[in-house]
Amino acid sequence: MEKISAALLLAFTVLALLWANLPFGATYGEFWDTAVDLRVGGLDLEMTLHDIVNDALMAFFFFTVGLEVKREFAVGELTDRSRAVVPVAAALAGLLVPAGIFLALNPSGENAAVWGAVISTDTAFLVGALAVVGPRFPGRLRVFLLTLAVVDDIGALAAIAVFYTSGLELLPLLTAVVLLVLVALVRFLPTGRGPAYTVLSLLTWAATYASGVHATLAGVAIALMIPVFPPRRPQVERTEELARAFRQSPTPEYAAATARSLKESISINERLQGTYAPYVSFLILPLFALANAGVLLDGATLAAAWQSRLTWGIIIALVVGKTLGITAATALLRRTGAGQLAPGLTLARVGGGAALCGIGFTISLFIVDLAVEDERLQAEARVGVLSASVLAFLLAWAWFRLVDRLQPASTVGRFLVRGFDPARDHFRGNPDAPLQLVEYGDFECPFCSRATGSIDEVLEHFGPRLVYVWRHLPLTRVHPHAVEAARASEAADRQGSFREYGRLLFRRQAQLESDDLITYALELGLDGELFRSDLQSGPVANRVEDDALDAEFMDLQSTPTFFIGSVRHYGPYDAPSLIRALEGSAAQ
Repeated sequence: MEKISAALLLAFTVLALLWANLPFGATYGEFWDTAVDLRVGGLDLEMTLHDIVNDALMAFFFFTVGLEVKREFAVGELTDRSRAVVPVAAALAGLLVPAGIFLALNPSGENAAVWGAVISTDTAFLVGALAVVGPRFPGRLRVFLLTLAVVDDIGALAAIAVFYTSGLELLPLLTAVVLLVLVALVRFLPTGRGPAYTVLSLLTWAATYASGVHATLAGVAIALMIPVFPPRRPQVERTEELARAFRQSPTPEYAAATARSLKESISINERLQGTYAPYVSFLILPLFALANAGVLLDGATLAAAWQSRLTWGIIIALVVGKTLGITAATALLRRTGAGQLAPGLTLARVGGGAALCGIGFTISLFIVDLAVEDERLQAEARVGVLSASVLAFLLAWAWFRLVDRLQPASTVGRFLVRGFDPARDHFRGNPDAPLQLVEYGDFECPFCSRATGSIDEVLEHFGPRLVYVWRHLPLTRVHPHAVEAARASEAADRQGSFREYGRLLFRRQAQLESDDLITYALELGLDGELFRSDLQSGPVANRVEDDALDAEFMDLQSTPTFFIGSVRHYGPYDAPSLIRALEGSAAQ
């Protein structure tokens, strides 16, 4: 989906350029300047097709951005502040350094107003480009860049709200605020929330448009008012009961009740993201590219752009500023100890991702349209944005190819990318032992279950000289319950029962449905409500995902996979074989 979305953006950008530069190119501007009038009673809304795309349709884009921001802070990557500190700081540097470089090159006049166009990264292009030119095993880098992109979006939205809004009308603005409060209260309605959200959102957009604040910001504000939460266990159980009732008595009433309960078990934030994301990716953003990327690239325009401080300011700020700011901030935090990169994520890889962040396409073009009205300056700025996006892509491609050559990921799989940490890892034995055995396993894997006996023998043989470490590698391709089982073990760990719960999972691998996992927790005397809550929490999901991303980076494809010390163990993993391998390690 990400590659297709990026390809569509690119295709419609090329289409816009062709349209604007072919012999009938004059029709490009004429088409998008076509007036569209909407009259309702005494209200008269006059817009052009260009305005409809930039002010109305792009509100849906910013709405989905707002939903993502809200989700990340509530249940996603940004719930754990310690894991977010490096990408957040890098994002801030990626906002400030490009802006500083641009203003140093364009300190005054109309050009200076375009500084906002160099602070934003196009998330859709970023993710798509990473999939095309990124390094092998980009999982850690992708998480880093997505976290960075969320903060980047917040900064860009704040810049639009504060610096690119003028001529405020107080009464419509107050009306929009009141309507936003009503949007926030919709969650308490017993029924009819969907229609209420729709009507209030349309009214909020209209009030925001009338207030002078850029109407797309209404999309962000509405999204921040919409609740997000992990799947709610009572609703899930209620849905299951209704589904059973529907099977026994398939009536329209039971069908409607089941569908309603199924929807309500997932937060409206996630439902809306799932609903609107395809339309935004495959329709709205390509239309935006078509409406805004049509720059006349005749000799005069290119000659003016070549000599324009505005064009070069945008190119240098996006390509150099983003790369330098993000990479330098990451290096500084690592050097000072204020933050750490995830295992396997090197500064060299972050540098390649930072280069990709110079693709500022969507919001950059959007801000160009807000910042200046002079068509000549707009053309020069758009040439700068388009050129910077191409150069950033090529720089990232070259960077990643060089990194893969100098730091081939294939060799990393021979060694453990993250050392044993007693404060984090699940372990048995003496944490200060000279010998270390690390297993990446899956609770639904029958081979991992059989290996538990071998581990017991090995631990008994070495006694206090050995520490055994367990890490998660849920093989979702063959084990459909593996991820939820791993999360359940982490939820049990929060009540001090990781080992006991894990052994129960191994003994009952054929029964790992959601209800079974909760039943096992109750059998062990755990707090059922706390277990259910932890099972759906962001920190528990992130804990399992951390181990899985380690395994992805090391190209681990099967379970169990063992490491003797920091070196991967190949061959049998019965007790005598592991004992011989550990004794060999001790001898070395």
